[in-house]
Amino acid sequence: MWWDERVSARFRRNLQPTLTYWSVFFSFGLCIAFLGPTLLDLRCQTQSSLSQITWVFFSQQFCLLLGSCLGGVFKRTLSQSLFALFASSLAISLVFAIIPLCHNVVVLAVVMAVAGLAMGCIDTISNMQLVKIYQKDSAIFLQALHFFVGFGALLSPLIADPFLSDTNCILSNSTANASSNLPHIRKSLVPHHPGNLSHYDLPMKGMVVTRVSYAFWIMALINLPVPIAVFFLLYKERMVPCFNSSSRPLLSADELAMETRPTEKDDLSAAVQRPHAAGGHDDLFSCCQSKNFRGASYTYFAVHITGALVLFMTDGIVGEYSGFVYSYAVEEPLSVVHKVAGYLPSLFWGFITLGRLISIPVSYRMKPATMVFINVVGVLITFLLLLIFSYSVVFLFVGTASLGLFLSSTFPSMLAYTEDILQYKGCATTVLVTGAGIGEMVLQLLVGSIIHDQGSYSFLVCGMIFGGLAFTFYAFLLFFHRMYPKPSSDMDDASPDKPAVMDDTGQYQR
Repeated sequence: MWWDERVSARFRRNLQPTLTYWSVFFSFGLCIAFLGPTLLDLRCQTQSSLSQITWVFFSQQFCLLLGSCLGGVFKRTLSQSLFALFASSLAISLVFAIIPLCHNVVVLAVVMAVAGLAMGCIDTISNMQLVKIYQKDSAIFLQALHFFVGFGALLSPLIADPFLSDTNCILSNSTANASSNLPHIRKSLVPHHPGNLSHYDLPMKGMVVTRVSYAFWIMALINLPVPIAVFFLLYKERMVPCFNSSSRPLLSADELAMETRPTEKDDLSAAVQRPHAAGGHDDLFSCCQSKNFRGASYTYFAVHITGALVLFMTDGIVGEYSGFVYSYAVEEPLSVVHKVAGYLPSLFWGFITLGRLISIPVSYRMKPATMVFINVVGVLITFLLLLIFSYSVVFLFVGTASLGLFLSSTFPSMLAYTEDILQYKGCATTVLVTGAGIGEMVLQLLVGSIIHDQGSYSFLVCGMIFGGLAFTFYAFLLFFHRMYPKPSSDMDDASPDKPAVMDDTGQYQR
């Protein structure tokens, strides 16, 4: 096997929880990419204007960010984390089932806000739990975790495509005049951002004939095994109220499905009853408490901030590129045929998924810091070449694939790198997840307004600037890493401040 026996044994010991956390990230990906291609049909279903339906995007993204901030609240025990994941993954299935029943755009926005909260909780909790399980070996498992996001993001548009309307989905007297615009509009509504919809005036009244409801019900069924898998993990850990009366769980509720020594069972039984305040995995509000800042060096804050800023830029690039590459391609000077340009967002997400798959074995042989360096340099060079060959349609496709590969592993590699710097203390996971979510939301809005005012060429200029800023912030992170105080080698092993670590067998020790 391409990893050593120690890591392999740890993975086998934690197979069920690891697969469960991967599966809930599949739910995350399934829910993040369906809005773009289905937005026109949802607009017909709600009989709302295109400007009104765009608020559905905002409600999802804003609540995703809010859910990411609040997700750390449920990290205090394993029981809370698993129940939160169960509720979140079940909520996503319910959202898919309810969307066809939403005939008002406000109701649809509220439903998507619930989905955003669930996705935010999944994002934060799953990352935290895998870092807790594998600690210094977490990089490879985080890469696999984020592969499932890309896989879900690829699958949901493929499920929806056969049910999308190729002609007007609202029958009225003006249908004939409007229907010729619909294929162009639908393909322009790519994941994450609806693009410039103000140019199209479609009928608001009439009989709705969309078949997109079937796509949502299929996605609800496909996602249903995920909350079932979380429930089975709860059952295995004897945390389901109806099934845990016979005996206490053998595992500490603040540790993640790790086998513990039989001699420690009495201590663990008491530990189940109290929350574990493990550093490095607080919610955003707990992180901001002044008691966490006492005695911390300036490099402690600098590592958090620079790491979050790198992801602010790189995740923001993912959102703005997937949202606007179609609009850039169909306009001058490229003037790509609409049907051909419609493949660009799919190509981008496809290579993100491929890159995450490739990163799983690569991350075992390469340090996270090196992977992030390759990623940010690759993004910067790709945007530079896209600017140089801005008149080449072929290189636009090549550059789109290249960007997907370089951006694919940035988040999990950065998460593993910063947690390693901080020795799994502080609030790295929460701060990085929050920074990435803010970047994806803010840069979409910023780039959209710039393109509207300055033209399509500014799309690549913005990407070049964001890539340069990501590289600059990463250089600062490397500098602060060198300045960050090394852990004391003579720290008392019995000190309560020493974080829990695992031996080669994967068991926690003090």
